[in-house]
Amino acid sequence: MASRSVSARRYAEAAFDLAVEGGALAAWSGDLRTIAAFVEEPDVAGIVKSGRVPRPDKLRLLEAGLAGQVSPLAMNLARLLSERSKLGLARDMQTAFQEMVDERSGVAHATVTTAVPLADDERTAIAARLSALTGKRVDVTAAVDESIIGGVIARIGDQLIDGSTRTRLLALKRRLEGATK
Repeated sequence: MASRSVSARRYAEAAFDLAVEGGALAAWSGDLRTIAAFVEEPDVAGIVKSGRVPRPDKLRLLEAGLAGQVSPLAMNLARLLSERSKLGLARDMQTAFQEMVDERSGVAHATVTTAVPLADDERTAIAARLSALTGKRVDVTAAVDESIIGGVIARIGDQLIDGSTRTRLLALKRRLEGATK
């Protein structure tokens, strides 16, 4: 899996460089989403993964399915992925590309976990606080986990901010246990 994501990232970087040069980040982002969605369609995915289907047939399927849907440069990338039997990387590549676009645009994505569902104003307040902490515009995806009891756990990339009641209670318990020894 690690080599899979490394390869996907390399292709994404090449596409990103082309997109920046051409001033077409949004177009490339859409094209990569289209390619990934196409190769993930159940019938197409079966053919793409099959060792019994000759590469020229896979290429014809790809060209027929994506014709008029993506730019010529994106189609060239799809052909290259097909020739190298790397179409399975399309979704990972699209994800890596979008991460680069977001980084360039100053956007971060956070998963915020609470014990109860967030109201819209609470989600907005948390996004504003996280934006102030990161210096980026933060898009919040909410999750619910009753086991945290209360408070908030926010994950932005590899950064974790744990303000949950459960974690605070565990820390208090450890301090109390340490004081009795």
